[in-house]
Amino acid sequence: MSEVVDKVYKAYETQEPIEFIRHDYTIDEKTAYSIQDELVEKLSNLYGAKITGYKVSMTSKETQAIANTDEPAYGTILSTQVKQSGENIELSSLFAPLIEPEIMFILTDDLSANADAEEILQKSKICAGLEIPDARYKDWFPNFSLADLLCDNTATGLITLSEPIAPLSMEEFTNIQMELFHNGEKISEGISSAVLGNPVSAVAWLSEKLAKQNKTLKKDMIISSGTFISPLVAEKGTYQVKYSSVGEVEVTFV
Repeated sequence: MSEVVDKVYKAYETQEPIEFIRHDYTIDEKTAYSIQDELVEKLSNLYGAKITGYKVSMTSKETQAIANTDEPAYGTILSTQVKQSGENIELSSLFAPLIEPEIMFILTDDLSANADAEEILQKSKICAGLEIPDARYKDWFPNFSLADLLCDNTATGLITLSEPIAPLSMEEFTNIQMELFHNGEKISEGISSAVLGNPVSAVAWLSEKLAKQNKTLKKDMIISSGTFISPLVAEKGTYQVKYSSVGEVEVTFV
């Protein structure tokens, strides 16, 4: 499936979106993740980047229904895709970005394969985060299939994160309140239980999924654990996300 890799890779190089892969190829999940791995390797060389973590996508029944699947999916985060709170981002540098408020986990030690919640809490710090999904397809959201998504690194765009803090308890993790503002006006709110019941569960899912591919989560990796709300289209201006007990994060699109 090197042809598929080349098609998506060329979209990155040229900044020109492409048609959905599914129109020309029939690709199962296993093959699509293999394509993602090959694409990520090529992008690492293109940008002089290294793998710095993973994002968990489709953590709600609604988004899973779009892709006709019954579980989340993951994408691979490169070091060049990580931004800090307060940074400016040029909209013209992206394709068709979205806004997704998410809790970020930063690992303080390697996780064992199939790590459980207790281990994840022991080996993590957390921070307020904002994921900015972005895909290389024309009119991609919400029109993608699972294969389209996985082949394009599960629409990994950018992530923005604040300063890390110690993790909460499992009980506290289920009830993090989120408020999203655009240019000072509140535009959405949500609760962490929307993320597989608990964002820690998303990290546990990721650990188990990666283990099936002989991959593990390593110290210092960042995990974007899943959105509290349905994605919103990113527009110019400043987005601020406030999380109870966790903190806040801010990014400005120019």
